[in-house]
Amino acid sequence: MIFVKVLGSFDKTNAFLNSMAKLDIAGVMDSCGREGVTALEAATPLDSGLAARSWFYEVTISDGLYTIAWSNSDVESGFPVAVMLQYGYATGTGGYVQGRDYINPAIKPIFDQIADKVWKAVTSA
Repeated sequence: MIFVKVLGSFDKTNAFLNSMAKLDIAGVMDSCGREGVTALEAATPLDSGLAARSWFYEVTISDGLYTIAWSNSDVESGFPVAVMLQYGYATGTGGYVQGRDYINPAIKPIFDQIADKVWKAVTSA
């Protein structure tokens, strides 16, 4: 037989667990999603105004996993313009237009911000 005797209370543990249950991670993700759209809009090459205005995001929550997906709805001839700008594309006359990495530098600070905000939310609970 095993006996367990507990002295004191679980007040601090219960308070911590209650505060963790009230965390608004979805709100943090939504805020960062909007900031990511703003960063991507600003970084998209200026001569492609429609591509810059076509960024959007979606936050999904499934089984405790939070995900942000940034997308761009500007499509020409069945091909996403943001991808053409990022990676380059062949022209109809046999030439090639070099891509420009504008997405990764724009979105990296947002990733860092997500990590910081979520960490602060969890550790301040």
